[in-house]
Amino acid sequence: MTQFATYPSLIDRTVLITGGATGIGASLVEQFAGQGAKVGFIDIDTEAGTLLATGLAGARNAPLFVPADLTDSAAMLSAIDSVRRQLGPIVVLINNAANDRRHSIAETTPESWDAGIAVNLKHQFFAAQAVVADMKQAGGGSIVNFGSVSWMLKMGGMPVYTTAKAAVAGLTRSLARDLGPSNIRVNTLVPGWVMTDKQVRLWLDDAGRAAIARGQCINQPLMAEHIARMALFLAADDSALCTAQDFVVDAGWT
Repeated sequence: MTQFATYPSLIDRTVLITGGATGIGASLVEQFAGQGAKVGFIDIDTEAGTLLATGLAGARNAPLFVPADLTDSAAMLSAIDSVRRQLGPIVVLINNAANDRRHSIAETTPESWDAGIAVNLKHQFFAAQAVVADMKQAGGGSIVNFGSVSWMLKMGGMPVYTTAKAAVAGLTRSLARDLGPSNIRVNTLVPGWVMTDKQVRLWLDDAGRAAIARGQCINQPLMAEHIARMALFLAADDSALCTAQDFVVDAGWT
């Protein structure tokens, strides 16, 4: 029977997860709550977020859901303050929220460009900025920014998304250098094509299955929990000297 690691350092540690209501985010919330962490998560999907929090109410620390639009910086900062007030200083930030909506070069406008950067990149910086003081006070912390293999694989059909996700690598390295003296480590978790309900419903077809079989070294479905388990490691003390790195979980595609 498969067994997975437990991380004692995560018990009662305050963890903030963006985009935690569905998909990879929901698995992150479940996995961190299962480790005994104090989890606060933010998402625009009020119904899904409420349902997830209710379902995990029996955890050692019941997760706290705060609805907010992460592309609205003021609303996001207010939500972060709410998590801090109710759960304590935030020492782990999981910058998961994103939207990989397909779009062509021709249909991209200045407005849609700004919207795509806002949902896929901008909030990662300002969420990190908002928790730095907490981490410094605690003597250290962990920030996990979510990237994507899409730009590494030179995927087309979503230029704003792939641009934003490539920029995450630069953001991680910049923050890691600036925050390292405060014992704050910053890494990029890079998922492959994860078989969430959304991905399967909207974009997985026979051509996609063939691409997975051809591209992945291990031809098995990549699931949200595979990504979440790497996030646990990066949040725990076990990864104490891991910083400014890309941790790719893609079954060997890149």
